[in-house]
Amino acid sequence: MGNADTDLSFYDSLPRYSDFADMSVAGNYSPLPDDWWIGTSDVIGSTEAVRNGNYKTVNMVGAAVISAQINTHSGVSFPYIFGGDGASFAVPASWKDRASHALAAVKLWAHEEFEMDLRVGMVPMSEIRSAGFNVKVARFQASEGVDYAMFFGGGLNWAEMQMKAGKHAVPEAPQGATPDLTGLSCRWSHMPSKNGVILSMIVMPQNDVPWTQFTEFVSRVLDRISLLEANGHPFGKEVPGVSWPPIGATLEAHAQRGQGSFGRARRKALFQSFLAWALIKTGLKVGGFDARRYRRMVGENADFRKFEDGLKMTLDCDSATEADLRSLLEQGAKDGIIQFGLHTQSEAMLTCIVPSIMEDNHVHFVDGASGGYTAASQFLKT
Repeated sequence: MGNADTDLSFYDSLPRYSDFADMSVAGNYSPLPDDWWIGTSDVIGSTEAVRNGNYKTVNMVGAAVISAQINTHSGVSFPYIFGGDGASFAVPASWKDRASHALAAVKLWAHEEFEMDLRVGMVPMSEIRSAGFNVKVARFQASEGVDYAMFFGGGLNWAEMQMKAGKHAVPEAPQGATPDLTGLSCRWSHMPSKNGVILSMIVMPQNDVPWTQFTEFVSRVLDRISLLEANGHPFGKEVPGVSWPPIGATLEAHAQRGQGSFGRARRKALFQSFLAWALIKTGLKVGGFDARRYRRMVGENADFRKFEDGLKMTLDCDSATEADLRSLLEQGAKDGIIQFGLHTQSEAMLTCIVPSIMEDNHVHFVDGASGGYTAASQFLKT
């Protein structure tokens, strides 16, 4: 693993902030070391996949990028962020080669399992800074067991644009290479909106707008959202539902089969999900596993809000709140402060990485169930 203690002392030393409003304070972010690398990815044709009803698969591929990195680096903490149809992460120089290999393996897996093409790239921080951008990181403590990295500085967005332009691509994985996607799953049912709308929202600064001016505007957005129950968390106090067979069993089998039989992997996923369903329904505890606590922690650990060179949120809100937010964002765009994208749907969904059901460090990526961030970004582009 290289000199992990030295390489990750930067990230390990960052304070954890439990108030999301602190994520809009520039002074709470620290610049990545000069010798670190940024990994980027996105699903080509994700908009068409949404139209065809395959957004859950798109999310699975995006989360697979993170899952493969977590397993490649043996569970040692590093900064990453989920974007719906892709993901980004940062690693020290000594991790760069194995991070590239894991990215390439996920790209090959996505093509072979789903016929989806995944763009992947690795960009050095030195080049990002030479281009006039930066990547700064903070840690948001979502719960006692999980914290998520937040990013600003424009560098992630620039790195993604470089990747889409065909630069910094990683070498192709050899045929037969498979990523380690242990723990990647999507067993939870979609969560219908309690208030009428699941709103996917992306708010980005317009070119050259100072971070302080942008975050002053974001504070107004967050103030309006704070009036919602649980700050608009789609799962909030309502824990996600389970049904059997789970709608994600087939996707989970694709993730877990490796070089083995798909049928066997699917039967295993169905069996494991049945046990979980039975334990959650009955409330029984088996071997120290408390299914109801686990289910409750899913909601607490879910990443329904984040900073990634801007604000991204998946909210459960009523039509009046949606209208207020839309009006506020339109005025911010007219004033030259922000650009934004919104997409509405009736349900939210989860894609999960669960290293162990016995611990509270499982992570859960929230998105809208009918296009989510991918659809919202299309409005942002136009």
